[in-house]
Amino acid sequence: MRIAQIAPLFESVPPKYYGGTERVVSYLTEELIRQGHEVTLFASGDSVTKAHLVAACRRSLRLDKHCVDQMAHQILMLEHVFQRAAEFDIVHFHVDYLHFPLSRRQSTTHVTTLHGRLDIPDLIPLYQEFRDMPVISISNGQRQPLPQANWQATVYHGVPADLYRFHSEPGKYLAFLGRISPEKRADRAIEIAKRVQIPLKIAAKVDRIDKDYFEAVVQPLLRDPLVEFVGEIGDGEKEEFLGNAHALLFPIDWPEPFGLVMIEAMACGTPVIAYRGGAVSEIMEQGHTGFIVKGLEDAVQAVGRVPELSRKRCREVFEQRFTATRMADDYVQVYERRIKSGQDKRLEGRA
Repeated sequence: MRIAQIAPLFESVPPKYYGGTERVVSYLTEELIRQGHEVTLFASGDSVTKAHLVAACRRSLRLDKHCVDQMAHQILMLEHVFQRAAEFDIVHFHVDYLHFPLSRRQSTTHVTTLHGRLDIPDLIPLYQEFRDMPVISISNGQRQPLPQANWQATVYHGVPADLYRFHSEPGKYLAFLGRISPEKRADRAIEIAKRVQIPLKIAAKVDRIDKDYFEAVVQPLLRDPLVEFVGEIGDGEKEEFLGNAHALLFPIDWPEPFGLVMIEAMACGTPVIAYRGGAVSEIMEQGHTGFIVKGLEDAVQAVGRVPELSRKRCREVFEQRFTATRMADDYVQVYERRIKSGQDKRLEGRA
């Protein structure tokens, strides 16, 4: 199968540091190639892949200090995609709705994975207008604000089975990995750690948009001797960070579309303590891979119950449900349905 993967340009594929969407695109791309498919990746020029790379810009836009207008690069990439669209059996977009007006006017077989939050009122009229655009959710919970969208499937994220080594013994600190932002609630993680008197390590990036929040809310809390702010880390550092933790804290305050860090922790054998929201209840197995909690007191009690959990079971659930192989298999099924649907429509048009 000839497949085009269209990645956002904000981060490289895979990202050098933090980044969810581009990381998943990388895992999917490399697994599709391993399975024998011919893949072309449209992404930033500093991406690393076995696919044929079409560089839409010199380097990831977040790390390019000379980039002023990021949208200009995205639009140029889409133009290049549609110039070459006839070369592919299917085009798989990961850039949200940006391509919808172009795709509607082309006969290209395509599908779009929506990676972000959808509970935004501005999106309702957009998806009502573009209800013909075939889209894929990364969790069932993600779909709820837009039931009218043209959903093709839910495909959970996956991570290469050999990327993270299983750690059988628990560590002596709690871990927080992600972004410093109001919805990720690093402040909750700090309060949990203080209540249970267990050290907390925070590995997180601070986006420009969240800088004021970090300085006003989170930075003052980092003075506590129990808290260590590690900063932004990449794939090479994640295994040790997550695998050596007692548990991962995931105290979100928003409808999380997926939560890649949860399955990364499970791959290492590390249990997760997560607040309920969005996809959490779909990804987590209560009492097996961790605990889903309702509030601070519940979270404090859950930390005390971590020794009841089997780190081996965490790894087993990861291997059963969240590998890159399973993810790619699911996507291939969608591709085959979309391609057959396009062929059937062309045959109907000739009748």
